[in-house]
Amino acid sequence: MIPQSFIQDLLNRVDIVDVVGRHVQLRKAGANYVACCPFHDEKTPSFTVSPTKQFYHCFGCGAHGNAIGFLMAHGGLNYVEAIKDLAANLGIPVPEEAGSRQEKKSPDLYDMLQQASKYYRDELKQSAQAIDYLKRRGLTGEIAARFGIGYAPGEWRNLSHVFPDYESEALVESGLVIAGEGKRYDRFRDRIIFPIQDGRGRIIGFGGRVIGQGEPKYLNSPETPLFEKGRELYGLFLARKAIQEASMALVVEGYMDVVALAQNGIDYAVATLGTATTEFHAQKLMKQSDHVVFCFDGDNAGRRAAWRALENSLAQVQDGKEVAFLFLPEGEDPDSYVRKSGKAKFEALLKEALPLSIFLVNELSSKVNLNNAEGRAAFLHEAKPYLARINAPNLALMLRKRIAEIAKVELSELDALFQVKLPARSEKIPPRKTPGKRPNVVRKLLEMLMHSPALATLVDRSEIDPDAAISGVGGAEIAALGNLLDFLSEEETNAAGIIEHFRGRDEEALLEEIRPGLFNLEEARLSEEELSTEFMDAWRQYLERVCRARMEQLINAANSSGWTEDGKQEYLLLQKKLNSFQKN
Repeated sequence: MIPQSFIQDLLNRVDIVDVVGRHVQLRKAGANYVACCPFHDEKTPSFTVSPTKQFYHCFGCGAHGNAIGFLMAHGGLNYVEAIKDLAANLGIPVPEEAGSRQEKKSPDLYDMLQQASKYYRDELKQSAQAIDYLKRRGLTGEIAARFGIGYAPGEWRNLSHVFPDYESEALVESGLVIAGEGKRYDRFRDRIIFPIQDGRGRIIGFGGRVIGQGEPKYLNSPETPLFEKGRELYGLFLARKAIQEASMALVVEGYMDVVALAQNGIDYAVATLGTATTEFHAQKLMKQSDHVVFCFDGDNAGRRAAWRALENSLAQVQDGKEVAFLFLPEGEDPDSYVRKSGKAKFEALLKEALPLSIFLVNELSSKVNLNNAEGRAAFLHEAKPYLARINAPNLALMLRKRIAEIAKVELSELDALFQVKLPARSEKIPPRKTPGKRPNVVRKLLEMLMHSPALATLVDRSEIDPDAAISGVGGAEIAALGNLLDFLSEEETNAAGIIEHFRGRDEEALLEEIRPGLFNLEEARLSEEELSTEFMDAWRQYLERVCRARMEQLINAANSSGWTEDGKQEYLLLQKKLNSFQKN
């Protein structure tokens, strides 16, 4: 059995946006992410993922849950398999309580890659050819050590010296070894090796650059359980602090570009891994900095790569964030340019980067003849799908104005043509209509506690009377409130953790009914102070109703058999308490 404490810790560490995003294409919409539901057919997105509450809910079919529930529902995993999948992605072992059957552990892929990386680094020190190559590229031993650069010798089975069980399938699973047609050999041979790290600094794969002649020039690890090149950025783990200090993330195309820039004092650069920029890359970059600059060669291939990066950045750009594109002089790449011209000239060039809005308009307008009506109509036709992908309301407005100006139409005409819905997305979204019972005061308290568990510290659990008969409030709801407060007094958690704690218990169905209302609270965008005030108002309403219910019981008892001394004293105390609520 897996300890509940481990499951709670796991849910506190995972990000459901990343978990769901591996299977569903999510789009940012206000504080949440939306998509067409993976559990039923629909054309209009009703599937919502909350990063703050760490759960998902579909307003179309009602599917809902936390990260564990999603993997069970979407991936067909059982409960234990889902937990192990989440833990594996975080690189943490799953403990089992004493007395449970221990499963045979498979080799740790992270550890395997770490051992291979050490081997490659040691081999670099022994290879005069590899050291000479790096020196000719302007790299020092210090920068090579910072990036963990190594060398894979030219023999076919070098890693057999590191891993005695060279036939292990884990070597193939990790991407280190290729197996097929009765043969087994190292993937990386006679190459400079660049370790690829995840967000926690763990090695998840490698890139290899051939030293002499040979194809392919660059070779990456294949897709593995740890490595998905469309989601990772080379150098990001090492560059995070520099990105924050520079208030900029620079995106280049190759490992050597990143390393050469760092060698010359520009250490806020990262690189895509042999693939075009994806939406996941763009989303990750926007989380790192408000200013992202994509740097490409000035040739046609560079401009095509830049356009792909623009396409996949449109939906991720937010107002207040800037994406720009820098095209280097013909025949130059960041590595060659910074070595030839130095840091100051390169950073001066960065200031000339084209903002996304200008690059978009320039590229679209260059394809048509704007001197005639047909050309301007084609320009509008080309622009429409790109504008539709922009979620930043202010940027979208500025671009619509510019495009209307170029096409010689009024903004109102363009908005009508493009079927732009007003008011803009930046305005407050009206609360969703959610099915289920109209929330009573206890359900409101449960809803707010699930939304912001820290509110539990504001109240005294002992004030809950499980025997109080309150009109419109069930005993199960009062019991759930008490049990939730008990849990929150012991555990620092979030909505996903609350859902998991009550899985399979009496409270589960009630919390499922309440859960959709959390999105209404999310969309209301209350400040902490406003939410605390609303919570305490609801708490006072609950206590006031408890007082009145108990006072009514005492009156009914007195009418039946007269007042007792204890009954009188209790009634007076309740009256005093009720008066204090009304004064507040």
